[in-house]
Amino acid sequence: MIVACLRLRAVCRAVGYSRHFSRTGAASMSVKVGDSLPDVDLYENEPGNKVNAAKQFATGKHVIFGVPGAFTPGCSKTHLPEYVRDFDKLKGKGVTSVSCVAVNDPFVMKAWGEQHNAEGKVTMLADTCGDFTKKLGLDLDLSAVLGSVRCKRFSMVVEDGKIKDLNVEPDGTGLTCSLSTSMLEKL
Repeated sequence: MIVACLRLRAVCRAVGYSRHFSRTGAASMSVKVGDSLPDVDLYENEPGNKVNAAKQFATGKHVIFGVPGAFTPGCSKTHLPEYVRDFDKLKGKGVTSVSCVAVNDPFVMKAWGEQHNAEGKVTMLADTCGDFTKKLGLDLDLSAVLGSVRCKRFSMVVEDGKIKDLNVEPDGTGLTCSLSTSMLEKL
């Protein structure tokens, strides 16, 4: 898991993308605690099933976490499985829903969720063109290794449509502050 992220970081550096892994990456983002979620459509399971982020998370307490890509090593071995495993603990802390966002198509997100038994626990949301990610300022250019701009690894608590807690991995891809274990400590 961590080794895979280190390999990804090494590949990105080798092809000239080291600037995206600077320790200051999180400081350049535009979203902050207190902000509202953008009025952007995400997709669940298929292109016809739109989920408007601003409306979906307008009431209640929600955990949203973002990953660089479905089926990637750190996301598949650690990030998503931990949120599936800890779902009941998160609900026990008053969380209404848990959602995973990635810049992938909805069919890929659905298959990835099925592989990790996420149904009924973690809602798999596709940010097909990266609009949600870009409006939050959490985009990360991984074109050289993953083919496109992707999402920085993050987690947030959204309460009644407002961001109450935000955790962005310092290098955009690590596996520390955005994990469910870190989220549980803060709730």
